[in-house]
Amino acid sequence: MSAPTPLHPGGHAELRHYRGDHGAHAHGHAQLLFGLDGQLEVEVEGRLARVDAQTGLVVPAGARHASLARRGARVWVLDTPEAAGLERCRVFRLPAPALAATDAAHLLALAGQAPRAQPRRHLDPDALAAQVQARLHEDWPVARLAAACALSAPQFSHRWRALTGLSPQAWLRGLRLDLASALLAGGLGAEAVAARVGYASASALLFALRRERGTGARALRRG
Repeated sequence: MSAPTPLHPGGHAELRHYRGDHGAHAHGHAQLLFGLDGQLEVEVEGRLARVDAQTGLVVPAGARHASLARRGARVWVLDTPEAAGLERCRVFRLPAPALAATDAAHLLALAGQAPRAQPRRHLDPDALAAQVQARLHEDWPVARLAAACALSAPQFSHRWRALTGLSPQAWLRGLRLDLASALLAGGLGAEAVAARVGYASASALLFALRRERGTGARALRRG
């Protein structure tokens, strides 16, 4: 994460890449976070908030906060002097178009106009992956993935793409092919691998491997 820079009256906007845990700290200015992709969990004075492509966050001056990005996140961060509307921690909803303008004045105006975000059910990619991997041989349509997260299919699809950058089915295909590649490399036959990872036949699995990964069973075993 970049080192802080001195503030001028309009504030300072910076694109930051978060990964892993960033310890608790506080600073003498307000901070506004605007999610671009990934998910950043922020604890502000004991209150947990999440910043992603749909939500932003106001961290008031002097508020002690820590953050965690389990899978990485890109966030526009605006350090700005305390001003009206920035006195309290607040999660707000971002407009549908991604943040096109990045100057401090635009971001500050955006935060002031954005409506408060309603609480949303937490979406945990690692927990869902563990659940799917335990039953990878079964069918996993979007409706089933959504139900596992207690969301509707449209809600799940929209939030999953914003969080991971992938459609649910592209993500699922990646899980299947990751395991298939490991099993083939270990010497298991293609028919058995296909049944294990949810493909109807060995030929369907091998076609997917060639299309998606540019490889086949022989190359994987040699590797």
